[in-house]
Amino acid sequence: MKSSELFDIAKTLIPGGVSSPVRAIKPYPFYTKRANGSRIYTEDGDELIDCCMGYGPLLLGHCHPFVKAAIEEQATNGWLYGTPTEKEIELAKIIACDHPSIDMCRFVSSGSEATMAAIRLARGYTNKKDIIKVEGGFHGAHDGVLIQAGSGALTMGVPDSAGVIPDVVSHTMQVPYNDIESLEEILSKNKDIAAFILEPVMGNVGPVLPEKDYLKEVRKITAENDVLLIMDEVICGYRVGIGGAQVMYDIKPDITTLGKIAGGGLPMGIFAGREEIMELVAPAGPVYQAGTFSGNPLSVSAGFAALRYIHENSGIYDKLDGFTKEIEDSLPERYRNSFVRIGSMFKLYFRDSPPSNYVEAKQSDTEKFGKFWKGMLKEGIFLPPSQFETNFVSAAHTTGDIEKISEAYCKCL
Repeated sequence: MKSSELFDIAKTLIPGGVSSPVRAIKPYPFYTKRANGSRIYTEDGDELIDCCMGYGPLLLGHCHPFVKAAIEEQATNGWLYGTPTEKEIELAKIIACDHPSIDMCRFVSSGSEATMAAIRLARGYTNKKDIIKVEGGFHGAHDGVLIQAGSGALTMGVPDSAGVIPDVVSHTMQVPYNDIESLEEILSKNKDIAAFILEPVMGNVGPVLPEKDYLKEVRKITAENDVLLIMDEVICGYRVGIGGAQVMYDIKPDITTLGKIAGGGLPMGIFAGREEIMELVAPAGPVYQAGTFSGNPLSVSAGFAALRYIHENSGIYDKLDGFTKEIEDSLPERYRNSFVRIGSMFKLYFRDSPPSNYVEAKQSDTEKFGKFWKGMLKEGIFLPPSQFETNFVSAAHTTGDIEKISEAYCKCL
């Protein structure tokens, strides 16, 4: 197998043989040669229906012609200037119009960079040191949020990675998702909290969905305690609908982070919010943020094209919601209760009921999932290779694709 040979070489040149840990499939990952629409084609000659979609960015599928044309047009005019471009303004206009909570945007190169800057901005605005995150929530790979899940809400955070200084994560506390009481308790005991950052829909152990009125209560409690609410919509922004989860659930955060779909599948991160907060970002204010590739013309062009296409074809959201419902309805009845979906995001948990938080998600039977995942791959379906990663369908998937996915689920289960 060519992928096996490539992986043997990669391990001598790249740590672990991969550029991101989730790609380290055992005994070796398959290597992709090309992709188009809903399909990935491997170096081993396999054709797979893709339900990973780059871990979320490809709402329109691989090599969408509208986005591809925008990238090609920009590439003919250059792909890095180190100067502002008009298209940055146009993309910012779309994002601000789509999110009632957003007046201004700053473009960066990744979701991790966006959340890191959002937290720094929250601290700069409030002059407070501490932050709260949701247990098991993923906000990138920077030091302040790499805290062990389960370390306790009211105790010092414990680093989740070698090289992270305990003093840094000591300013990060955690609460369980869907748990208002824990949030109220921690806020009552600590008046030095700058922000609460959460994924409104948990994507990196999920999807795990918010319970009724949870997000509204979060907004109410944070406002009452003068704590900024940062909604990390890097995954669910433009994935669950135009305006993301905050529009779906009618919540106005103080700061929003976006990426993935908003970059049209190219590297992109965005932090955005109210004018009075965003005006503190350099060079307008004292909160420093900079980057050579921030507002990269190729990424901005791809994102602008993707969002334009979504606005002109907003019916795709109903189509994709119908697709995940079709998969759910096709499952053997005993599995339907642990199948979670929201729009184009879906996941089958190997447990008796859908999880409401990280601890419950971690109770899933990962051994069973591993066997199931390998079976699905043999059937030509590529799912994210972890029980704790969301599956996605795209506008490029067809009714025939969904039928094949559903048949494979039933066979492998």
